[in-house]
Amino acid sequence: MSNSKFSRQSAWTASKSRFLCLLIGASATLLSACGGGSGSGMANSSAMASNGTSTGQSCSNCGTAVLSLTDAPGDFLSYIVNVASLQLTRSDGTVVQTVPATTQVDFAQLVNLSEIISAGQIPSGEYVSVSMTLDYSKATIVVDSGSGSVTIGAGNIINGATSKPLAAPNSTQVTLTLTLDPNNHLIVTSNAIANLALDFNLADSNTIAPSDTNPVSVTVHPALTATLTPDTTKQTRVRGPFVSANTSASNFIIGVRPFCNATGTSGELTVGVTATTTYSINGTNNTGSAGLTALAASTAGTLIVAYGSWDQTTQAFTASNVLVGSSVPGFDHDSLSGNVIARSGNSLTVIDGAMEWHQFGGMAFVRQTTVLLSPATTVMEQGQSGSFSIADISVGQHIQVSGKFAGSSDGNDWSNSNAMLDATAGSVQLMLTNIAGTVTAAPTAADTVTLNLQSFDGHSAANFNFAGTGVSTKQDASAGAYMVSLPAALAGNPLSAGTPAQFTGFVTPFGTAPPDFNAITTVNYANTSAQLWVGWGWQSGYAMPFSMLTSTELLISPAALQASNVHVIRIGFETFDPSTLASGLQLKPDPAAVNPQFIVGHLQSWKVDNYTTFGDFTAALMMDLTGSTTVVQLGARGPYAPSTGIMLVDGMVVLLSD
Repeated sequence: MSNSKFSRQSAWTASKSRFLCLLIGASATLLSACGGGSGSGMANSSAMASNGTSTGQSCSNCGTAVLSLTDAPGDFLSYIVNVASLQLTRSDGTVVQTVPATTQVDFAQLVNLSEIISAGQIPSGEYVSVSMTLDYSKATIVVDSGSGSVTIGAGNIINGATSKPLAAPNSTQVTLTLTLDPNNHLIVTSNAIANLALDFNLADSNTIAPSDTNPVSVTVHPALTATLTPDTTKQTRVRGPFVSANTSASNFIIGVRPFCNATGTSGELTVGVTATTTYSINGTNNTGSAGLTALAASTAGTLIVAYGSWDQTTQAFTASNVLVGSSVPGFDHDSLSGNVIARSGNSLTVIDGAMEWHQFGGMAFVRQTTVLLSPATTVMEQGQSGSFSIADISVGQHIQVSGKFAGSSDGNDWSNSNAMLDATAGSVQLMLTNIAGTVTAAPTAADTVTLNLQSFDGHSAANFNFAGTGVSTKQDASAGAYMVSLPAALAGNPLSAGTPAQFTGFVTPFGTAPPDFNAITTVNYANTSAQLWVGWGWQSGYAMPFSMLTSTELLISPAALQASNVHVIRIGFETFDPSTLASGLQLKPDPAAVNPQFIVGHLQSWKVDNYTTFGDFTAALMMDLTGSTTVVQLGARGPYAPSTGIMLVDGMVVLLSD
């Protein structure tokens, strides 16, 4: 596999011979504090009855449940499906529907984001399982083959349990049930907020055939995982109608209406703001108290999108960037989100875009789009104050554009490369962009590091046209020597030549490089966990790959590793072959793990068992591996020492054939 292809794959994506996969996360943040104000995340909401319908009355014995969806980068350029249901089951059998309205989601666009999809109240009690139903009847699945996009036909999206297409006249829905760890059930108490995070994990559950470079079909075997601690490393987004604002308390309340849903709400959420929160309200930019005051004057029901983060200590959601009214993508115009691959004058070329079609509603995937700009185009930078213009938009930048599409009569046929979005009277928001590469020159006195750049948001940097990015032609950006400016807070990060690293920030304005990129955060992959994948094929599996299976150790035998059709360990961009280990691969629980997750998935029954201790996990495996049950594949993450052949696992998923 080429480096450019590797850069597209996530920590759960390894080699071109392995199963292609998508990690879809449903992260539910049921916060543990109660009361009002910006430190709560809780607002008045109608009670949710056991059948999932709103009672329309305040619930005196309920807690607020804030659910969100996320994803990890992978080889799917688009994965649009409908979330038809997300249910929690209480220990007494009561079933609570937390997503009362079918919600269309493109999980491939949630790589660096968590989307809040519900903030309703649910009855108090001990919840023991979760069920999620996906509807593939109108699915759009687009695979990155390494050299372009391939759209999978409806008849080739296969239900792994039945081997039949997820299209009419067959059933178009799949329901996955997760049994929560017996030692960590979800406890919801009256007038409080609890905490649950779900990972709808397709990393080990989507198989592309015959290969990732020649994709023809997708076989779906979903897997769901859970933890009582939400992922706070990703930015969180909430979308919905404005309810009210409290300027003295520095917060506002929003009704939750995720993605492209046009009506209804799924509860309400209190959003805290700060003196540095930026606002774009009907095309006008403000910061801090001036922005909140302007927001408070908005009419109830005005659409809002807020980007921010969860604070684990205060259990609060705080917005860094707020879009209101006509500044909201898709509010009264068409919208496109993607990366700029080239720029010529006031014309941008954007690749692998997620489109929201205002006239017809819903989402679509656009392989390549021409975006037209003008001096009248409004520009703002996510979470940053100041004045911005179209001059700030350069090659590689991730953007959210609002304008008007031309070229399609129904909003459905956008897989071609001839789409055009007129944003001459529209707006552009510069989004946080992730770049990855290998350090070729360590930070200098000017706090600049040079990379052999691999990717922009997972897209191969080799495909980007950097003409015009520099002060002069000779100073145009180059993927082989990409210069990243580090703020003082990052300059001390130990980045030595030859180490892989990732940066988050914004591309330097067009025509001003070098430097080519202004970093806000950085990750040195040399210090991060390894990722393990082993697979034996969906049809047969391997009867007993573990030569040792105890409460403190799991040993994959040399014979099992050599018999697998996939076996790879990856640390950053570096890979290792565990099948060469003479004594096999030893897996032990990581004593430093903050939030361990161990999963046993059952492919035919569509059930998943979740554990938070290694001992409970291995005990369950010993009981499950009886009779004809085989291990189909497994994945693990954690520190790995190549010299010892030992991995300390923070999390592990084992999928069984039953």
